[in-house]
Amino acid sequence: MQIRSTSNIQTSSAVNLQKQNSTNATQNTNSVPVDSLEISAEAQMLSTSGATDIRADRVADLRAQIASGEYETPEKLEAAVSRMFDEFA
Repeated sequence: MQIRSTSNIQTSSAVNLQKQNSTNATQNTNSVPVDSLEISAEAQMLSTSGATDIRADRVADLRAQIASGEYETPEKLEAAVSRMFDEFA
């Protein structure tokens, strides 16, 4: 019975596999789609027109209500739940 070394075969197949994987990796990076985003002129005008004005007086009032524990009332909770159910219905 003869036992032959297979190390040469394994090495050459491993080298071929490495070459194939590196070729596939190069091909895959070239074909990867790239996301892009275009903002219309109208949207750009809206973002710079001050359409997102913050009412400092209202924010201060709400912060004071939250700090004092007056903001979360059963009526407000019921209204929020009702609006949520309306959206999902």
